[in-house]
Amino acid sequence: MSIRTPDWVKDAVFYQIFPDRFARSTRVRKAGHLQAWGDAPETNRYQGGDLLGVVERLDHIASLGVNAIYFCPVFQSASNHRYHTHDYYQVDPMLGGNDALRELVDAAHARGIRVVLDGVFNHASRGFFQFNDILEQGEGSAYLDWFHVGPFPLSPYDDRHPAHYQAWWGNRALPKFNTNTQAVREFLWDVAEYWMRFGIDGWRLDVPNEIDDDEFWREFRRRVKAINPEAYIVGEIWGDAHRWLAGDQFDAVMNYPFTRPCLAYFGAHTLDNRMNEVSGTGIVHPMTAEQFAERMATVSQMYSLEIVQAQLNLLDSHDTARYLTAVGGDHTAHLLALTFQLTYLGAPCLYYGDEIGLPGGPDPDCRRAFPWDQPDAWHLPTLALIRRLTAARHSSRALQRGTFEVLYAGHDLLAYRRVYAREAVHVLMNTALQPQMATLGGLVPGRYRDALSGQEYQLHESAYLEVPARGALLLMRQV
Repeated sequence: MSIRTPDWVKDAVFYQIFPDRFARSTRVRKAGHLQAWGDAPETNRYQGGDLLGVVERLDHIASLGVNAIYFCPVFQSASNHRYHTHDYYQVDPMLGGNDALRELVDAAHARGIRVVLDGVFNHASRGFFQFNDILEQGEGSAYLDWFHVGPFPLSPYDDRHPAHYQAWWGNRALPKFNTNTQAVREFLWDVAEYWMRFGIDGWRLDVPNEIDDDEFWREFRRRVKAINPEAYIVGEIWGDAHRWLAGDQFDAVMNYPFTRPCLAYFGAHTLDNRMNEVSGTGIVHPMTAEQFAERMATVSQMYSLEIVQAQLNLLDSHDTARYLTAVGGDHTAHLLALTFQLTYLGAPCLYYGDEIGLPGGPDPDCRRAFPWDQPDAWHLPTLALIRRLTAARHSSRALQRGTFEVLYAGHDLLAYRRVYAREAVHVLMNTALQPQMATLGGLVPGRYRDALSGQEYQLHESAYLEVPARGALLLMRQV
């Protein structure tokens, strides 16, 4: 079958938000026992971010060149991360409820920003009505076939006894749905349809491989695309995803094969592997320029170009240590990685706070509150670089949709180009601690501008350029 992914994703710059920690609004009534904003995150405590806080910070988000937001879960839940869903049809009251999401979607769309929600469909929570009915009614519950339960009695809290129900990775707080039951399938498909009709632009699917049923996801796609053919369906698959990317299930996946090489190459000399080992990333072995170029060329061809252009490319997320911390606090490594991320094939996804150099170790530390009231702590060179990179990306079809071709890799230098129709953009990167001269052949003679520094060059077919230490050139031809 022919594969088609949403056209807008190819031009998107995403921004991932963990709602409890991004921003809070005085318009949302708060619970009383909250952590102070900016305190060290705790697994079981709230800091009170909400969706109206996001609305009030949309100008900041738009200033980053972001035109799509991916939210961690927003539905009613008894956890700050909200992967323990209680009610799939209600936005958590602490986030402002359904009315807040309505205001957010409308305000984002007015700015040309799309909204993608997190779909947690493989498991629910102990507070989910149908599971709670089983806990209350035992074998007399009408919903026994909604989950994998028995024998009774169940043990939802006491680890000294077997749970007697299937839970995600053994976590008793997360009972797994029995998607062999038709009522469960219809319920989950209806949830997807409900929010599509509400006006969201797609779904990020939490560990969808845990629903090991291709026909479930085929029908999910049919129903979502029937409401909005341009909806984006992106799965959290950490490894090879060919099974789900044949054009009948997901449009793309979170591109973790992109992430590790960016740690290994740009952070080769400063990797904090003691921390990475416990953060979910695992030990990262340093890469040379040659190894990195070979790996990223392979990643660019893992799937058809239509899919690769829609892959969600991330350096970090709520599930991993922040990139800056994973590379030992080396801002130069972070700047280089961001440059590569925003000039590579696929849809780049920034994790909130990365634009100001927000640090963070393993969960829950990677979910710190955004320090809006501490501008002196912001790393302004990172903020400025992201704005320059996104402006360049939005102005260039080659950066949005062009092919990826490595021109040179060696001696701490990497050169590649993106080509679309008659437009070509050239990128030179230097990971050494001193400036280096680099040759760049195959240029169309003319006037070029480095989108990162603003410097202009008059270049011939074979150019000889100085690339700054731990820096890059992004050469765009001036017409």
